[in-house]
Amino acid sequence: MRALLKLGGYCNLVISILHIVGLFWAKEFFRVTGVAEPMNQLSALHYSLPYLLTVLVAIVFALFGIYAVYEEGGFIKLPFRKNVIYGIAISYFIRGFGEWIVHAILGSVNSYETLYSSIAIAIGAMYGLGGWYLFKKNKTIRQTNENRGDL
Repeated sequence: MRALLKLGGYCNLVISILHIVGLFWAKEFFRVTGVAEPMNQLSALHYSLPYLLTVLVAIVFALFGIYAVYEEGGFIKLPFRKNVIYGIAISYFIRGFGEWIVHAILGSVNSYETLYSSIAIAIGAMYGLGGWYLFKKNKTIRQTNENRGDL
């Protein structure tokens, strides 16, 4: 089960890399991901804004990935691990289910939106279930150590 969390983390790292690589073909990348119109509006304000926003989004995905990949807190101790991991899961669920609901109401569902929403829900499940298992296991280990007098 813990592998789910790491898999979700690696998915985020891949998504982060894809955002950076996608900038080499920005217009096509924005069109495929469904953000062409908002990015055109941003570029009307300043040509660099779509690129800067995409880099910022890539950094966020990378941070999401780092929290999951280093979930055990080995040599990198990340703050607020439990809250962040569950927050990431909730964010993905809101993104996935929210888009499904909005597009169902509007009657504007297409294959890309359905795919992206399904991916978001799957990654949210990886974080939610993987985090639940990790923190349940850690709690059990702490209780066992307390009962033995190790702490």
